[in-house]
Amino acid sequence: MKKLITTLTNIWKIEDLRNRIITTLLLLLIYRIGCHVVLPGVNPDALATKSSDGNSILDLINMFAGGSFSRSAIFALGVMPYISASIVVQLLGIAVPAFQKMQKEGESGRKKMNQITRYLTLAITLVQAVAYVKTQVPAEAKTLAEPLFTVLSAIVLTAGTLFVMWLGEKITDKGIGNGISLIIMAGIIAQLPAGIVAEWGSRMSPSGGGPIPLLLEFVALFFVVIFAILVVQGIRKVPVQYAKKIVGNKQVGGVRQYIPLKVNAAGVMPIIFAQAIMFLPMALSQFFPNLQSDFLTSLSNYTSVAYNVTFAVLIIAFTFFYTAIMVNPQQMSEDMKKNGGFIPGVKPGFDTNIFIDNVISRITFPGAIFIAVIAIMPALAAKVGVNNQFAHFYGGTSLLILVGVVLDTLQQIESHLLMRHYDGLMKTGRVKGRSTAATVEGIDQSAI
Repeated sequence: MKKLITTLTNIWKIEDLRNRIITTLLLLLIYRIGCHVVLPGVNPDALATKSSDGNSILDLINMFAGGSFSRSAIFALGVMPYISASIVVQLLGIAVPAFQKMQKEGESGRKKMNQITRYLTLAITLVQAVAYVKTQVPAEAKTLAEPLFTVLSAIVLTAGTLFVMWLGEKITDKGIGNGISLIIMAGIIAQLPAGIVAEWGSRMSPSGGGPIPLLLEFVALFFVVIFAILVVQGIRKVPVQYAKKIVGNKQVGGVRQYIPLKVNAAGVMPIIFAQAIMFLPMALSQFFPNLQSDFLTSLSNYTSVAYNVTFAVLIIAFTFFYTAIMVNPQQMSEDMKKNGGFIPGVKPGFDTNIFIDNVISRITFPGAIFIAVIAIMPALAAKVGVNNQFAHFYGGTSLLILVGVVLDTLQQIESHLLMRHYDGLMKTGRVKGRSTAATVEGIDQSAI
């Protein structure tokens, strides 16, 4: 306890860090206030009658939007259009030569790609805003006539998403960093109290089982979080030896370092890709009622066996796909060869390329299995009786984002402390964040 108080005191003493934390909290407060401001022309009382079975995929979207999706708030779409645009631009940077050239132009190229991302975000948001108004706002809640309501709501929702995007950039520049990720995390955490209250109410009911099952659920959640941290932080160290050189009268080089190849190099992106695919059956059943079948209906229920098996297979496939895109063994081997580095026992060049590729393939498979298990944990928790609102926190994208963003934020704070010769946040060792561009914030900075 004394160590915690001393650390908090040291954080408060650093003026720059203190101002950044206060700025971040104020900007997140603005975001949370906007999540409760209902669209003009919508009757909130009529929205309260809209029911949900708790198993819909839309409940997952609502979690990422901080609850504003179900409230028909001005921030209902959140940062999801921004993330979608960033993913598209990042993939274009791999497949299209013009975008590859921009990536190699340094700061000027990054600014051009960021500008393209913003324009694409605007286009995606306009389309999603019209679809949201048509499908998610009940007719009895609309107080304005059509098409005025649709046009006005689309403009407001688009402006809301662009404002949230601006808030994220300000948090990154003026706050403690990881702006978009912190906004997503704030929306997820905002749903946690309601989930805990709902689970408490269900367990304290006459047929709920009492406090013992509730305590066991929290213990299980603790171990799931520990498991997620192990997956996020797991690395395979590949040793690299650098040749000795004589520069002037001094001998340089000869040091032994390592390449940290992450078990979860793809981050949360496989789950995001897989969830995007899993939205298709629900969309097909809505727009083409004649196509409805038991199989399509089961794929719209996140607790069904068909949904989870398909979801897990897609996650494993996308993990290999995204890792192959993000990690380039050939580039690594060429860089090592240029700098006089080599892996002990492996010839430089082609053999090094094959060796690194084999290592990545071996560690990616268990990493993909772990991500798939984490992704289907909410469904398993719901199956054993956990309330649907609380079950979402047992895994999936939400848990991986929470773990990753918290680790990154702690690392940012610790770097400020160590830079000013204070002790770190931990008595032993350093707080390690995610060092891969495949995380949500990695996309945010590189393309999102």
